[in-house]
Amino acid sequence: MNTKYIDLINQTFDFPQEEFKVDSENNLHFHNIDMMEIAEKYGTPLKFTYLPKISQNIENAKGMFSRVIKKNKYKGKYHYCYCTKSSHFKHVLDEALKNDIHIETSSAFDINIVENLKAEGKINNNTYVICNGFKREEYITNIQRLINQGHKNCVPIIDNYEELSLLSDEIKFPLNVGIRIASEEEPKFEFYTSRLGIGYKNIVNFYKKEIHHNDNVNLKMLHFFINTGIKDNAYYWNELSKCLKVYIDLKKMCPTLDSLNIGGGFPIKNSLGFDYDYEYMIDEIILQIKQACDDAYVEVPHIFTEFGSYTVGESGGAIYKVLYQKKQNDRERWNMINSSFITTLPDSWAINKRFILLPINRWNDSYERVLLGGLTCDSDDYYNSEQHMNAIYMPIYKEEKPLYLGFFNTGAYQESIGGYGGLQHCLIPQPKHIIINKNEEGEIEYKLFREKQTASDFLKILGYEE
Repeated sequence: MNTKYIDLINQTFDFPQEEFKVDSENNLHFHNIDMMEIAEKYGTPLKFTYLPKISQNIENAKGMFSRVIKKNKYKGKYHYCYCTKSSHFKHVLDEALKNDIHIETSSAFDINIVENLKAEGKINNNTYVICNGFKREEYITNIQRLINQGHKNCVPIIDNYEELSLLSDEIKFPLNVGIRIASEEEPKFEFYTSRLGIGYKNIVNFYKKEIHHNDNVNLKMLHFFINTGIKDNAYYWNELSKCLKVYIDLKKMCPTLDSLNIGGGFPIKNSLGFDYDYEYMIDEIILQIKQACDDAYVEVPHIFTEFGSYTVGESGGAIYKVLYQKKQNDRERWNMINSSFITTLPDSWAINKRFILLPINRWNDSYERVLLGGLTCDSDDYYNSEQHMNAIYMPIYKEEKPLYLGFFNTGAYQESIGGYGGLQHCLIPQPKHIIINKNEEGEIEYKLFREKQTASDFLKILGYEE
């Protein structure tokens, strides 16, 4: 009779998988790293970043675009940009920039990071810096400074009608800009059109009025962003088609326009049953762009993408220990973890985001259906089947046999949304954070990035200590 947790996984999914396997001790390995060994060595709760996965995903995407461009005889070039707002950590940027990529920024302080990276030789004036977001004084000033220092591949993306005049006031060189399309949102949204960018019907008139006869400004890029990401559905293809019509209309009157930014990211793996054909989607996008441009007798654009979660998401994880099980009624068993979801995985409660959740140990034990609760006194500090598609099954709780849980592919947004290093809900501390890398011989190396927050850290922020 198949009653073990490992039986449940084998019956439900194709397992083991590329990044997950279970050893003879019934412990989980992630990219051949023994998660139980890490938990015992560093303690829990614990956050980790596995840097090699960042480079792997970047090279995978660049390889797919290269093959598709060659296959379809597409004459434009491809540029991979990393969306820094997904994770601003230095170790993330350092790893990503090993792969000859470019950067997309969102706010003023991003430019300070860019300048730091330039000073270290990690990027140079040939690196594209695509500046997105709603821009006001400090962001505008920082962009101007970067361009005036010689970074001509800094391309501000015009988000509203005032930004162009604000940007061009202090620029010493001809300014290369892009225009962001205000795409229509999915029908389930509470509003129809994105607050970011300029409407489809207004872009051509904006170009004619503000850029066409301005010798100091060159329109280089049309920026197309879909909030829900690149998906094979009617909504995405319809928005891409409308974007291409605008690009073609602009290209016929604007010879400097040569790039299309298909912003909106690739999805990342959020379950063992994840299925997404990346290369098929790339092929379809390139084909549609090529066909539309060929039919209109205009040159195809260079392609830019801005992948944030795809770049860094699958590099991150968190490990917790189950402290206790509370049986609140006949059907509900709450496994209480030694941290808080609000503190460490804010997307899990804020937008009901799913992550891959697996036990770290005891895969050969029988299983039960449970709910997972965090340590705060907030009723939303939980992770369970009501917020997500599937029930949670875990090895049966036994006080004498501690159970450890791992959440995987959590590397994007969680630290910045959770206010890394600052105050946390109910003063639940941020956990210890380690960085996992490989040396030149391919051996795994560990580095402590941050210790767990202390009471003194909180007291200083709150003004109780100097």
